[in-house]
Amino acid sequence: MADSDYDYLIKLLALGDSGVGKTTFLYRYTDNKFNRKFTTTVGIDFREKRLMYTGANADGATEKNFRVHLQLWDTAGQERFRSLTTAFFRDAMGFLLMFDLTNQQSFLNVRNWMSQLQANAYCDSPDIVLVGTKADLRSMRSVQSRQARDLADRYGIPYFETSAVTGTDVDKAVRTLLDMVMKRMEQSMCGGHNFQHNGSTAAHQVQEATVWRRCAC
Repeated sequence: MADSDYDYLIKLLALGDSGVGKTTFLYRYTDNKFNRKFTTTVGIDFREKRLMYTGANADGATEKNFRVHLQLWDTAGQERFRSLTTAFFRDAMGFLLMFDLTNQQSFLNVRNWMSQLQANAYCDSPDIVLVGTKADLRSMRSVQSRQARDLADRYGIPYFETSAVTGTDVDKAVRTLLDMVMKRMEQSMCGGHNFQHNGSTAAHQVQEATVWRRCAC
C-alpha cells in the first residue's frame, strides 16, 4: 500500500530483557499466529500492521475514523546492543515494556528499562504499557500478579498479562497503548501546542497525517 493510504504513522517500540518474548508477541499481534522458530533479535527489527481507529476530529468535538499504519519496533535485549536500541527511543511514540512472568530477574530489570526510557524517550513521561509475557506457563510462574500491578501502579501505567501462544490480551495491550498515543496527539492538536513534525511522513500527506514526536505534557 502507498504512503497516501493512511492518515497516521504510529511508531511503537517493544523493549525488555532478551528472551522475554518480544518477537513472538509482535508476531502474534500482526499475524495472529504463534511462531516457535524465532531466534534472538540482533539489533533492531520491526513489523507492520494497518488498522482503522476512531478518534476525535480536528474540532475536538466530533469523531472520525482514521487509517493508522503501525510500525512495531522489536529491540534486542542484550547489553551489547543497548546503545543501538536506545537511539530509537526518541523516535518511538509509545512503548511496550515487557518482562517474562517465569523469570523474576526480567521483572526486576523493568526498573532499569524505565530509567533508560526516562533518560532517552521523547519526554519525561512517555506513553508506556507494562506487559507480562508467557502467562500460559502457569506452573513455571515466578512473578505474581500483585507484584507486577503494584509496580505498574507506582509508575502510573497500565499492566497486562499476555500469552503469544494463546493470544491472551496481546491485542488489548497494543490497543491500550495506541489509545494513549492517539489521545496525546489529539490533545496536542486541539490544545494549540507547538510540536515538531517528524519527517518520516510523506510530504504530500494532509496535515492530519502529521506524526508528532514531542511530549504533550
